[in-house]
Amino acid sequence: MKLLSFAVLLFGIWVLLSGHFNPLLLGLGLTSTLFTLFLARRMGVVDEESYPFRLLVRLLRYHGFLAREVVLANLDVAKRVLLPSKSISPRFIDVEVPQRTDLGRVIYANSITVTPGTVSVHLDKDRVLVHALSEEGAEDLYTGRMARAVPEMDSEEGR
Repeated sequence: MKLLSFAVLLFGIWVLLSGHFNPLLLGLGLTSTLFTLFLARRMGVVDEESYPFRLLVRLLRYHGFLAREVVLANLDVAKRVLLPSKSISPRFIDVEVPQRTDLGRVIYANSITVTPGTVSVHLDKDRVLVHALSEEGAEDLYTGRMARAVPEMDSEEGR
């Protein structure tokens, strides 16, 4: 089931990126998808962490949350740059990482980085060093709202 869902996902991405819908090119896309899956299976690179199918719904929900955060952070950074009344007070902060798996920790650190105004600088087992553009951005990370939104990668309910 995992391999079939991975094939559908890869082929869907191929179709979306190529934009071609004639039978010859669809057939070539399907062939390249199947060949990629064959190679990935032989190499043993398709496992639970590389393609967490069981977490698909949670990840889609999280992407919606992250998209909203990116838009709001973009607006905040633009205001800080364009309006002299908004302060820019860069700082390094140390934030706790509550996720238990490597995948969960990396998703959290990357989410911090893709949100404008914050950059993950160093990730440890239980902490992440973040450069924040403003005091408000740093305080938002201290609340743990983004950390709680990251889907739990090793919970039993998702298996």
